[in-house]
Amino acid sequence: MNDSVLAERKKSKFRDRAKVLARREKDETAGGETIGAVEFRLAGEKYAIASEYVREVLPLKGVATIPCTPPWVLGVINVRGQILSVIDLRVLFELPREAATRTARIIVLRADEMELGIVADAVTGARTIAIDRVQAGLPTLTGIRAAYLSGVAGEDLVLLDAAKLLADKALLVNEEVTE
Repeated sequence: MNDSVLAERKKSKFRDRAKVLARREKDETAGGETIGAVEFRLAGEKYAIASEYVREVLPLKGVATIPCTPPWVLGVINVRGQILSVIDLRVLFELPREAATRTARIIVLRADEMELGIVADAVTGARTIAIDRVQAGLPTLTGIRAAYLSGVAGEDLVLLDAAKLLADKALLVNEEVTE
């Protein structure tokens, strides 16, 4: 095959993928107020976060570990000259940790002046969620996960509260190491 045929196949594949990711869930969004969300997987569970807080999604690479930080701080990354902390929600939420795969991503969140990255096992797409279909929570979600929960959509999609994550001073690491 020549290069032009391969390039056209690649473009076609990307167009098809974009159509799938951009589709609206008709039954979920019929009438009423909606929110856009980025859906991702974390330790085998489905999570979503409001897209208004998502700056970008990056491959999980180039993370520099920082000594003397809490275990949920995976490290820092350089994003076009800006240094961002990367939080591993699996550790923070006490979920099982698996080895990173090629599908692992860093979701960069932003609100006001705070920015940080969170690790996702995979980003599965973007969707629109009807606000009236979001339940307050599940009794099985307790502790730290419940603190960052904004609701549950459907039977298995946990909505995280990005504003709480970004505003929580407990996630800021500001310690000095003494020898």
